[in-house]
Amino acid sequence: MSEHTPHAQAHGQRATKAVIPAAGLATRFLPATKAVPKELLPVVDRPVLQYIVEEASRSGINDVLLITGRGKTSMVDHFDRQPYLEARLEAKGDLERLAAVRGTSELAEIYTCRQGEPLGLGHAVSYAESHVGDAPFAVLLGDEFTEESQPLLPQMIELQSRTGGIVLAFIEIPQDQVNRYGIASVSDAGPEYADVDNVVRVTGLVEKPAVDEAPSNLAVVGRYVLPGTIFDAIRRTKPGSGGEIQLTDAMALLLAEGTPVHGIVYRGHRYDTGMPLGYLQAVVQLASERDDLGPAFTEWLKSFVAGLDRNAGKAA
Repeated sequence: MSEHTPHAQAHGQRATKAVIPAAGLATRFLPATKAVPKELLPVVDRPVLQYIVEEASRSGINDVLLITGRGKTSMVDHFDRQPYLEARLEAKGDLERLAAVRGTSELAEIYTCRQGEPLGLGHAVSYAESHVGDAPFAVLLGDEFTEESQPLLPQMIELQSRTGGIVLAFIEIPQDQVNRYGIASVSDAGPEYADVDNVVRVTGLVEKPAVDEAPSNLAVVGRYVLPGTIFDAIRRTKPGSGGEIQLTDAMALLLAEGTPVHGIVYRGHRYDTGMPLGYLQAVVQLASERDDLGPAFTEWLKSFVAGLDRNAGKAA
């Protein structure tokens, strides 16, 4: 065992802080993201980032650190009070919108740290060390969130408090997409975790493997619960895929040194807004599910799609 072998956190210690890396350039959404952070793009009437902070809040986390970059201060502003706007809404008697505006400032305590240059997810997470210390913490990527009726993060936090190690979120993906993700090799978690749904023990991690070399089709997605020892591992991690400091590589280092790593395979719906298609799908799905918008919107959508089909038939 290496002289650097870290000691896992004592079992029973729960993550109470969340880190949201959000310093990326969002080039897929240019020119929209030249001035507006991708994390603030609206999904109906709430920005992506608000869905994520709400997810953390529902999981019992009320301390959130945003890892930001140049030109992204508006992310913090979204969670600040707006006395003038609140006064106008109150004067108009628009109490529903007033509650929505005030509610954003009451979700969590929001802190920020500036990442000078985006050099990989591991590099971004390393900026949280002074805020987090040696306690376990959650990492939530800034462009995806889970459906409210099927939460994932509370189960991950609970499992990490039992293992003291790393807990990851997985989804099953088509084999031809494995070269876009960190991929895990896994085994049965054992009888001691029989009470946890869809849990596996992780035996290996590889970042963006070739399609014919991937150990499974279980992809690491944007939720992690990590021990504080991850920071030392990141310091010892050399640049990997894309010349960046990869969090997957740092976690693989801890795994090799004896830190337990488990994963939960998520069976609910994951909204991935990191690319335009996924973003549009999230907007349509969530709008369709709204009581106030859904009926009229879905009727319009059916008519619109039928019109496309008719036009395609004429063209043929």
